Amino acid sequence: MQGQPAHQDQRPGRTGRAGRHPVGVRRRPQPGGPRVTGGARDEPAGWDAMPTDAGEFRLRLVRLPADLGLLARWMNDPEVAAFWELAGPPAVTEHHLRGQLGGDGHSLPCLGLLDGAPMSYWEVYRADLDPLAAHYPARPHDTGLHLLLGPAGSRGRGLGATLLAALADRLLRERPRCARVVAEPDVRNRRSVRAFRRAGFRLAAELDLPGKRAALMVRDRTPHPA
Repeated sequence: MQGQPAHQDQRPGRTGRAGRHPVGVRRRPQPGGPRVTGGARDEPAGWDAMPTDAGEFRLRLVRLPADLGLLARWMNDPEVAAFWELAGPPAVTEHHLRGQLGGDGHSLPCLGLLDGAPMSYWEVYRADLDPLAAHYPARPHDTGLHLLLGPAGSRGRGLGATLLAALADRLLRERPRCARVVAEPDVRNRRSVRAFRRAGFRLAAELDLPGKRAALMVRDRTPHPA
C-alpha cells in the first residue's frame, strides 16, 4: 500500500522537475510565516509506542544521512515509485527529505518502526496549510497523512490499515484542535484507498488535481452521518 508525498515547495517535485507540488499544484507557493510550533514537528515523532495487533508501532523523525540508503531503496521499488515518483539516485530522495526537515514545520517526515524495526515511511502534515487546501473545504488544523510500506512482505496483508487506524486515533487524541485526519491517494491506487477505508476513513470526494485524480479520504473525530 502506497500513498503520495507531502513536502515543502523549496524542492523540485516528485520526479525532480521544478514546480511540482505534493498534490501536483504548479506554481502555488506554500504559506509563509513563522515555523509551526505545537504542530507536526513537535508531536508524533516524540510520542511513545502505539500498541497494535501487529506489534508496537511508533514514529521517529527521519535522520540524514543515516536513513537515506534505506529510504532510497524503498523509493526505487517499482510499486512505490509508481506513486511516489522518487526513483533514482539517493540524492533525489535526500532532496525530498531535506525540503521538509529544513522547512517551516508544516510537514514531518518520519520512519515508522514496528517492534523497533523500520518498515514504513510517513509524512504527517498540516493539510490546511498545504496547497491541497485550495482543492477541498479545509478546516483549521486538518492533519494530512501520506505513507508507504517499505518491505514488500509488509504489503497486502492489512498492515497498512492497522497502522493508519492507530496513528489516526492517536492524532485525534493528542491534537484537540484537529477535528479530521485527511489523505489524498491517487484513485488508481486501489490498495491504498481500501486500507484507508478499513482504517475508518470515508471517501469524501474525488479531486481533480494537476498530476492526478485523488480520492479525498477523511477520518472524522465524530462519526459521520451515513
